[in-house]
Amino acid sequence: MEKPYKVLVNNLQEFSIGEKSIQELDALPQGEKTCHLLYHNESFPAEVLEEDFVNRTYTIRINSNTYQVKIGTPLDDLIKKMGYSAGSSKALNSVRAPMPGIIIDLNVKKGQEVKKGASLLILEAMKMENAILCPKDAKIKDIFVSKDDTVDKNKLLITLE
Repeated sequence: MEKPYKVLVNNLQEFSIGEKSIQELDALPQGEKTCHLLYHNESFPAEVLEEDFVNRTYTIRINSNTYQVKIGTPLDDLIKKMGYSAGSSKALNSVRAPMPGIIIDLNVKKGQEVKKGASLLILEAMKMENAILCPKDAKIKDIFVSKDDTVDKNKLLITLE
């Protein structure tokens, strides 16, 4: 069964796009951030104006219209269903486990300076490796887990300064 990606456009309209639709997308690259899209035998110029790969948000211009696009993954839906809000502003000084799993890699040390979006650790859950990212530029205050630890949902993993 194909799991769709959720695409939110201008914070107003949500679309579900499956892998098959993505593979069938007819886009002819024109430059590093430009392409021509073919839809119903009509060509549309498209350009990526801004991109935030970590948060999967993009500003795209198609013809003369500009769109704010946020791409959600099936994992985002699962995290939401489990009651955890990825990127929640309430947890900016702490990083908690979004789901139960096993810590398979720890990428930081206490006292280390990290940038927003840096991979702090890898959590294996449901046979998938999930990079747990830093929510802001910060310094690692404390680490409460070690490699090979089993953690429950919402377990405090790391605190930030």
